[in-house]
Amino acid sequence: MNLRVWKWQFWQQIVLSLILGVAVGVLVHNFADREKTAEDWLDPFGDVYVSLLKVVVVPLVFAAIVVSVGRLRGVGSVARLTAKTLGWFVVTSAIATAIGLAVALIIKPGKGLGKLASESAETEPVTWTQVLHNLFPSNIVKAMADGNVLGVVTFAVLFGAALVALGERGERLTGIIDDLYLVMQKAVWWVVLLTPIGSFFLIASVVATYGPSSLEPLAKFTGAIYLAVAIMLLIGYPVLLRTFGRVNPLKFLRNSWPAIEFAFVSSSSLATLPIAQRVSVERNGVQPEYASFAQPLGATIKFDGCGAIYPAVAAVFVAQYTGFHLGIADYALIALAAVIGQLGTGGTPGPALVALTLTLTTVGLPLQAVGYLIAIDKVIDMARTALNVTGQLTVPVLVARSENLLDDEIFNGRPVDLTSDEADESREGRWRGQSGPEPAPA
Repeated sequence: MNLRVWKWQFWQQIVLSLILGVAVGVLVHNFADREKTAEDWLDPFGDVYVSLLKVVVVPLVFAAIVVSVGRLRGVGSVARLTAKTLGWFVVTSAIATAIGLAVALIIKPGKGLGKLASESAETEPVTWTQVLHNLFPSNIVKAMADGNVLGVVTFAVLFGAALVALGERGERLTGIIDDLYLVMQKAVWWVVLLTPIGSFFLIASVVATYGPSSLEPLAKFTGAIYLAVAIMLLIGYPVLLRTFGRVNPLKFLRNSWPAIEFAFVSSSSLATLPIAQRVSVERNGVQPEYASFAQPLGATIKFDGCGAIYPAVAAVFVAQYTGFHLGIADYALIALAAVIGQLGTGGTPGPALVALTLTLTTVGLPLQAVGYLIAIDKVIDMARTALNVTGQLTVPVLVARSENLLDDEIFNGRPVDLTSDEADESREGRWRGQSGPEPAPA
């Protein structure tokens, strides 16, 4: 085995960093001042790594959406593609919510618990007015600065449609934004190459701060989340992919693994977007013009883990813990809030809290109970985000299959090494509508 770690494949480097991060985290948790060490020596480096990704993702999303709106006209009806994408978002979210409710009702995570140690949580109900304001910001520059990616997507769609309406007069600006998109992808990918280092600090901080003992009071709740995620990941999506996508689900999981793995480490769908988009095109064979539209949209409003399974399980947990009786109508409201409320969440760490407060408010459950779940939020956030990204990769395959936009040769071929220069050149060639060199296999 080659002992030069920098020569290892990307996924091997990440696995090694996770193992080392857990080991260091356990040592810090047991033999050092864990909170101070994590805060002073681990958190800063992990935060810098995620911040580097976030700072370039907003312009990446804007450029990708603007260019893809124009290019979608060449691959099919924009309205039809958008409707199908949103339709599958709703269907998969509804399935995830149903799985979350079923698992919670069977396991009963809130039954038989004593008083839990809780942290204060300032939570405010999310209103539909806030969702509309997020969708249609009055200041696009402020929306970008605030990280309101949903508003950026809305503005980018409007901007792209205006460029298309201008015809030849808009082609020059479209070309400039096309170049901006390629530049941002290159910049983001340089940061992504730091993933092994960033994941080491992120995982080490989680283990050092919480440790195994932190899961004991809420072990059933944590287990319910992970079980529901596993069912959706290994049964829910595969059935849809086999039935409607007519693809091999195991091959899909193998192709998508780099993005799923990165999502688990970073706990951010938005930070995972650059990898997910390349996976969608380079490994899953989704046509670039459509993938550049569907992936940013999914990273903004598609959260089967944070916005569907988590609020469903958490709502049942809070009801059982507080002795609140839920009827059939309440479960229907939970499902409705979980599916529709995802429009109000963002693609950064923390959307689950927004989705949960919306769900609890909808069925009249006490918001104070949210504080009970904060102590383990980071531990379960990793699984939730991994499922978010899996769903964001699943829907483009389903839609692409129905629209003949799926390249089976790419999907069924050997997965390319996403970090190779050959893969980079091949992607750019396909985006430009030219043929690029054959990518090197992983």
